Amino acid sequence: MSRTRVAALSAAGSVVGAGAVVLGTRALLHRQAAIARRRIGKPLGERALDADRVWRRSYDGVPVELLLVGDSIAAGLGAERRKDTLGARLAKGLARRVHRPVRLRTAAVVGAESGMVGAQLDALPDDYRADVAVIVVGGNDITHRIAVSTSVRHLETAIARLQAIGAEVVVGTCPDLGALRPVPQPLRSLGSRLSRQLADAQAEAAECAGATAVSLRRAVGPVFISHPEEMFSLDRFHPSALGYRRTADALLPAIEAALSRQRP
Repeated sequence: MSRTRVAALSAAGSVVGAGAVVLGTRALLHRQAAIARRRIGKPLGERALDADRVWRRSYDGVPVELLLVGDSIAAGLGAERRKDTLGARLAKGLARRVHRPVRLRTAAVVGAESGMVGAQLDALPDDYRADVAVIVVGGNDITHRIAVSTSVRHLETAIARLQAIGAEVVVGTCPDLGALRPVPQPLRSLGSRLSRQLADAQAEAAECAGATAVSLRRAVGPVFISHPEEMFSLDRFHPSALGYRRTADALLPAIEAALSRQRP
């Protein structure tokens, strides 16, 4: 057999081998995703507690209008008491910082992707105006394999719409999915890498649009990884009361600063 023929067969074999590796990897990740879904399940259901109300009414002044949009983290799924949801934690914390009551409105929906935030804004009353809007979204974009460019485009649109109604915008970027212990390896590492890429892109887009980005991966990711029993709720996927408290603590300085930029 000629050297050229041998080289061609060798190259073809390499291509076939590489293809087999890719197919094998995809099959492995598919199996691991199924395992993760079985482990996590839906013990919390698909509806978060309703925490919308005026918090800290004892303070004087016109209530600050605080809006939360995004996914199940923004909605507060996993909290067993409404005062422990992310929205309530933010409302109470902001009220203490500015000595004003805070009216919370949660438009976030469990399971939402970035492309669904627009519908959340559509559902708001026509005359609604927020002083500060907090967006937390991205995890479902990763699990549903939405392209980063698509996710970011939807985020930019949401920021622009919120700014158009006079709201200062704070974006909590995509959490580190590498903290999810029920997800087996190597799928967990892949999720961590992809969520980091999305978070970085979200931060850049938010800053370019005049919003404030808070990296949840850097601010609270390490403690979710080191103390999963305390930081995660029953399903080991959504934050617990303590997890929401730590997440709120990471977001509050940016929210207070954003509110200070509001015109009187």
